[in-house]
Amino acid sequence: MARRPQRGQSDPEPETEPEPTRDQLERAILGEEPRFTALEVAGESDEALEQSRRLWRALGFPEYGDDAAFTQGDKDALATLRAATARGVIDFDTALTLTRAVGQTMSRLADWEVATLLPLLEQAEGGAKGRIGTAIQMMEAVNDPFGDLLVYAWRRHLAASVSRIDALGTDDNAKTYDVTVGFADIVSFTALSNEIGEERVGDMIEVFESRCHDVVSSNHGRVIKSLGDSVLFVVEDPERGYDIADGIIKVIGRDPRMPDVRVGLASGSVVMRMGDVFGPPVNMASRLTAVARRNRVIIDAHTAELLPSDKFETRNLPARPVRGFGLVEPIAVRRS
Repeated sequence: MARRPQRGQSDPEPETEPEPTRDQLERAILGEEPRFTALEVAGESDEALEQSRRLWRALGFPEYGDDAAFTQGDKDALATLRAATARGVIDFDTALTLTRAVGQTMSRLADWEVATLLPLLEQAEGGAKGRIGTAIQMMEAVNDPFGDLLVYAWRRHLAASVSRIDALGTDDNAKTYDVTVGFADIVSFTALSNEIGEERVGDMIEVFESRCHDVVSSNHGRVIKSLGDSVLFVVEDPERGYDIADGIIKVIGRDPRMPDVRVGLASGSVVMRMGDVFGPPVNMASRLTAVARRNRVIIDAHTAELLPSDKFETRNLPARPVRGFGLVEPIAVRRS
């Protein structure tokens, strides 16, 4: 028979479950427990161990010595890479380069994902599940569909990249491509960020980047990288390059809630490597933003030559020194 509480005593409080730990959150994300050492993951040979360590570092992770810090997934992934090189599908240096690209991309994506979801966790802090408990629940709901989305997006971008390379063609002696490079820059960003505070700066950068991405993508261009207060993009057609530049000015500079922008365009041969671009047009586009007026597009002479004269009006501006190029005559442009 159940014991009844004595007079003046209340029923005991129900026991509450302890809040989950960070280790439990990590396990929920990985989906398994770490149980292998580096030697067990790599195999017995010194060569296999050294290759595994180099691949692991290329992914961007620290070494763990003799600790059992690796999961079955880690073991399978490294075994797959080593098997591909052993069969001669790719050599080890190529595998290392691809692994480094994956590591850098996934690291940035993970930071971006966490920063996006963090406000939802902060709202849940103090709730019944707590912050980490809510994070675990969120990861369980997001991991599988987001993983499927990652694979889908990778395949789509891979197909698009192959198509771009085929369309652009390449010099046999140097992997260079003729493109128009654009650089969009927020005017007086440092002073502005000091005035409006960190939270509003973060919101402003998010709007700036997302709008620029939309404009670039819709005009068949590609954003190479975002640098907070600036965006670097490339496009095959200089006319589309102007449309992108003008579109960014319309959605950023013409919006009274957003800061002014300056956009520079330069055309020519660039080297594309590891998702980045290098070459004189990249540097010129960046330098031109320093001499551009607010909410105006400035181009170099080669871009002016490529734009059809019956559609565009150009005007040479006074020559001025441009770092790395000497005296340069920037050119203002607009549609006729």
